[in-house]
This record gives sequence, structure tokens and C-alpha cells, in this order.
Amino acid sequence: MHSGMIGKIDKAHRYAQERDRFEIQAMSIRVHGDNGDHTVNFSEGRWRCECDFFRSQETCAHTMALELLTD
Repeated sequence: MHSGMIGKIDKAHRYAQERDRFEIQAMSIRVHGDNGDHTVNFSEGRWRCECDFFRSQETCAHTMALELLTD
């Protein structure tokens, strides 16, 4: 492995430890739930799920799990 790549790997590890460098702006995640799969999207600073419970409560197990994972 050449020295340029070693430097990039070191920088990647440093960046990964400095979480304030990152801002997730949008993403889509498929959650394999007990009763089926659901798509959860993150945009404009919040999670949104396609499941029925989320539609009525604006939160659900799928969005709460992702909040815990990304805390």
C-alpha cells in the first residue's frame, strides 16, 4: 500500500471520530419489521415512516429504532 493511501485511511479514521464533521441531509432505509418491511426516510431533520402507526402518531417503532441507532 502506498503512502498516499495510508494517509487517506488515517484521515478517514480521524474524521469518523469527529462526528460533528457530518450532517445527514437525506436518506432512505428499509426496515425489516416483525409484520413486514417499511421504508423510513430522513429529510428536513426528521424521520418519516410509511407504516399506518406513523401516519396517526407521527412516530413508530421503526423511526424510534433509527433515532436510537443514529444518536
